[in-house]
Amino acid sequence: MTTPTGKRRHLATSPFKPDPEPTIEQYALNDLVSHDAYGMGRVIQLEADAVTVDFRSQTVRIPSPYLKMARL
Repeated sequence: MTTPTGKRRHLATSPFKPDPEPTIEQYALNDLVSHDAYGMGRVIQLEADAVTVDFRSQTVRIPSPYLKMARL
């Protein structure tokens, strides 16, 4: 029998700690960011679940969670 691929339920009596909730970084307009694939850029548009970043050579919409991006 296989388990579903969703999030596992944590039992209160388990000796193991639950997986920590991932923290999703919040960005503001004009924040400088660094992306693993695109390099340095500036946030030019905010949405509920994505940001649009201008990397000079191209403009890219990056959906949340922002795994490969960090604020500078």
